[in-house]
Amino acid sequence: MIDLHTHTFFSDGVLSPAEHVRRALINGYTIIGITDHADFSNYEFIFESIDKFIQDMHNCGWDIKIISGIEITHVPVKKIESLVFKARELKIPLIVVHGETIVEPVEKGTNRAGIEAKADIIAHPGLILEEDVKRAEELGISLEITTRRGHSLTNGHVAKLALKHGAKLVINTDSHAPGDYFTPDLRENVLLGAGIEKKEINRIETNMKNIAENILNNYLNK
Repeated sequence: MIDLHTHTFFSDGVLSPAEHVRRALINGYTIIGITDHADFSNYEFIFESIDKFIQDMHNCGWDIKIISGIEITHVPVKKIESLVFKARELKIPLIVVHGETIVEPVEKGTNRAGIEAKADIIAHPGLILEEDVKRAEELGISLEITTRRGHSLTNGHVAKLALKHGAKLVINTDSHAPGDYFTPDLRENVLLGAGIEKKEINRIETNMKNIAENILNNYLNK
């Protein structure tokens, strides 16, 4: 399994990176993205910390690949493009934007700003506008279906519009603590519950594999 949106104690997760990755491995993960919450104050620290961890874990014997990233979170709409640019300059492999979930006071326009800035994933985009889904499809930006409580309340809305307009989807856990990880059954059932038919699940799997392999080939194996 692949999960491209998770957190450690470098933001509001509760586990060290090593324990986080170990628990993911035991749960059957093959690739995990660590994307702690970031703004202008800490994006460099998060990336450098996780990148160092990945380097130190090289040849450790654990059969799981780790991708370092950030989740740009509650950054003003007018500043999202600037932070994405800075993150790209720093060569951060995976950039997620914390979308307009209905359970947090995210500024309106965040989804569109993340899409226009060409972030890799818009996490839990809530009641995303149809025009924003169309724009995500045009730019090849992935929208997230999530297993996380609260954020998952709008999965059906996101899935419906994404399928209608051919926008790319991913499914992630937004893990913060033990118990948040995927099982294969949970993963499939959340997708089915969002109204995604089994024939479409393979497309989501392929998209996630393509994102991960592109990062692993172009960044981690440089």
